[in-house]
Amino acid sequence: MARAGGITNAVNVGIAVQADWENREFISHISLNVRRLFEFLLQFEATTKRKLASLNEKLDTLERRLELLEVQVGTASANPSLFSYRNHIPGLSSAS
Repeated sequence: MARAGGITNAVNVGIAVQADWENREFISHISLNVRRLFEFLLQFEATTKRKLASLNEKLDTLERRLELLEVQVGTASANPSLFSYRNHIPGLSSAS
């Protein structure tokens, strides 16, 4: 009878080892996927920062152009004679 109990113990140990192996494999897969997710997030952050910096530079350029146009429009409004078409062509005057 002792022999039958030994086989049962060996089977139980085998089942426990198999379950432990499956648990370790599962944990390994989860760890790998967490690592991949972390690497993706790092790459996403770097790409996003680079694109936002580029957009910020473009926005700064547009803001400077807009300020220049606002100054030019203000100057044209204050001194319309400077921008009169007739005053810039020889032979044409406002008296014509």
